[in-house]
Amino acid sequence: MQPTTQLTVRVDNFLLLDELLTDEQRLTRDTVRRFVDREVLPHAGQWWLRGEFPRHLIPRLAELGLLGANLPAEYGAAGVDSITYGLILQELERGDSGIRSFASVQGALVMYPIFTFGTEAQRRRWLPPLARGELIGCFGLTEPTAGSDPGALQTRARRTADGWELNGTKMWITNGSMAHLAIIWARDETDEIRGFVVETDRPGFSAHEITTKASMRVSDTSELVLEGVRVPEDALLPEAVGLRAALMCLTQARYGIAWGALGAAMACLEEALAYARTRVAFGRPIADRQLIQARLVDMLEGLATGQLLAYRLGQLKDQGKLRYTQVSLAKRYNVRTALQIARAARSILGAYGITLEYHAMRHAANLETVDTYEGTYDIHTLILGRELTGFSAF
Repeated sequence: MQPTTQLTVRVDNFLLLDELLTDEQRLTRDTVRRFVDREVLPHAGQWWLRGEFPRHLIPRLAELGLLGANLPAEYGAAGVDSITYGLILQELERGDSGIRSFASVQGALVMYPIFTFGTEAQRRRWLPPLARGELIGCFGLTEPTAGSDPGALQTRARRTADGWELNGTKMWITNGSMAHLAIIWARDETDEIRGFVVETDRPGFSAHEITTKASMRVSDTSELVLEGVRVPEDALLPEAVGLRAALMCLTQARYGIAWGALGAAMACLEEALAYARTRVAFGRPIADRQLIQARLVDMLEGLATGQLLAYRLGQLKDQGKLRYTQVSLAKRYNVRTALQIARAARSILGAYGITLEYHAMRHAANLETVDTYEGTYDIHTLILGRELTGFSAF
């Protein structure tokens, strides 16, 4: 049986959100979409299978202005608005969560803290080469026993005659083994948490890639070990004081994740819909079955709701009104919804859904990690519960 009408609706534009975007926002999104279609999607399955990050794409990401894109142009970045930045990350994650994660860490967790907490000399020194992709950065906050409770970090920073000495271990660090510099969070001798820019070629610094992952396999994930690492005084980010500073960086990253997850959801819904319309079982396309239509509608509902959340966050961010609890709401909802969409898409694809010729299984596996990092679903639930009730259940 043939469909009664030709497919005319775009699942990524069901609520006509394109009408709310400026010409420049649409142009940037479409440029990144073409890049992903041509240079990421044809190879993402094999990169994932091999556990390989495509380093050759870093110059292209920089050339397109996608690294730290929302930071000021005077430091070599693109200076885009928050919605454009979100659309960039959406399209990168439509390719693979590992590609988005690379760009997100480089911008929100490395360039942002240098820009926000550093001196002008530190900005001039580090931000332009980071924007050009000549230097790669990572963010060292999480430790083997300090994940959801970052305030439990044990890495120490001791003053020396000419700077600082750092000792500790960081875990689950994106970009860790290929980074030229790391933003390291450590406790000083007064027990205050401080942020440092640490070049990774300093004696005593080592990175060990984690190769046993069944998720985020296109991402470089590592353990960092600092054993008596000496850094000069100007490695200290002077305004990066207290856990609040580190959490401000996480808020930036979580904002981008709320957008990025939509890209994975779009890819899965589009793939499942195309497959359902052409896969014939018992003499009819499976899209002609009520059970399949119900799943597809649930997927569309989740995607459209997530888009509204992300768009509104972008408006609030550019207006200077964005609160971290609002970001928690979007990170919690959008990522968990994207994970549910990916699982549903995999089931619609049947046996083909477990292969890497299709994208749903890869996205579903990746989203298991995205649902965990930058604050688990449960941690964001508690953040929002505290906001609603005034009582902290942590």
